[in-house]
Amino acid sequence: MSFLIIMVLLLVVMYVLMIRPQRQRQAQQQAMITGARVGDDVLTTGGIYGTVTEADGDDVVVEIAQGLQVHMTRRGIAAVLPPEADDDPDVVDGEALEADEPDDADEVDEAAVREGVEPVTSEGAADPTAGERG
Repeated sequence: MSFLIIMVLLLVVMYVLMIRPQRQRQAQQQAMITGARVGDDVLTTGGIYGTVTEADGDDVVVEIAQGLQVHMTRRGIAAVLPPEADDDPDVVDGEALEADEPDDADEVDEAAVREGVEPVTSEGAADPTAGERG
């Protein structure tokens, strides 16, 4: 009798930890796909980004490049992407970001340019006597 109780408890725990969360994820995915509307940016199962231009039942038309449209079923949509923010990348929460200070390597290159020193690009240019050895 106790073996039967342990088996039932094990099945309940397995349902709660594995099967139920998977079903919830599937329901969320299905709701996202069926909720795709005209103008939404999507990612197809093939990894192509596009914008839904027409939607009719299970069929959708996705524009993947200007003037290039692909007819597909809703099952071909892997994700509906959130709208992109049109904010200035140098402004976060209304505050302008400060410019990063240059690295030491950048400072050396800028100093060399200001002093008129040409950078070395090959071994022959590094050795001024290389052309005389011949």
